[in-house]
Amino acid sequence: MNSPTTDDTPDLDGRRAVVTGANSGLGLVCAQALAARGASVVMACRDLVKGRSALDEVRRVARADAQVELAELDLARLASVADFAQWYAEVHPDGLDLMLNNAGIMAPPFSRTADGFERQLGTNHLGHFALTGRLLPFLLQRRGARVVTVSSVAHRTGAIDFDDLQGERNYRRWRRYGQSKLANLMFALELDRRARASGAALISVATHPGYASTNLQVAGPPRREALLMRALERFIGQSAEMGALPLLYAATEPDLPGGVFVGPDGPFEVSGHPRLVEPSHRARDAAVARRLWEESERLTGVSFRFGALAPS
Repeated sequence: MNSPTTDDTPDLDGRRAVVTGANSGLGLVCAQALAARGASVVMACRDLVKGRSALDEVRRVARADAQVELAELDLARLASVADFAQWYAEVHPDGLDLMLNNAGIMAPPFSRTADGFERQLGTNHLGHFALTGRLLPFLLQRRGARVVTVSSVAHRTGAIDFDDLQGERNYRRWRRYGQSKLANLMFALELDRRARASGAALISVATHPGYASTNLQVAGPPRREALLMRALERFIGQSAEMGALPLLYAATEPDLPGGVFVGPDGPFEVSGHPRLVEPSHRARDAAVARRLWEESERLTGVSFRFGALAPS
């Protein structure tokens, strides 16, 4: 594989994308790159003040034929997920080509979402699970539509603890971050298996950015750990622009098959240019993935109906 940059993103004329967490970091870089190549981009953001500033940045680089919009989405509230999906159905009933499940939080003290879920699992996994399920009919309208879910190298430290899924008895924030990122990866792989089994023309892939310098490192962890992570960036980190390359490759590479995992090609997948990488052994456990899927449907109340609409 050659060494691509954000400028190597292929032409996306006529494609529509939703990018979660597009107000900063990797999401903002991806929204800019997609719009610069002609994609119409919906920037799904929790913070609309930051989102409006980011919207201006994306519009400055967007191609003239690319429509860029800002919409409110709080993945930690299932009601907000439902509201966003309803808005999308009213404004863009003609379909969706690309869904980039990027937003996330990392290693905060224990807290719950509006629906009572442990915040990392609820935001990183359950919110995106519910959003993808609600937007599935629009993805199925477009042949070759793609769902890209952002995981992390930290998925290797995670395990799906069905006996204490919400961390109520034993909350260790970094382990719970690993669980949420493992859940992201297992969701992506299981979604691809289910899409193929149903005959749907939908591709689901996973990706991770390595160690990218974004506000994720300082927004969640306690101050001492956040300062340590900032210090580590000087030695092993990479820019948000480099970290976004695996995400953009996963989102736009024309011949990419479903069910793959894209990450950096450097040592320990910490930095570098995009290549296919191997999920952990736990991530490939299809039985656990099925159980997680069923539990996610139960918790969110959202079911995936692949026969809702046929691809056009």
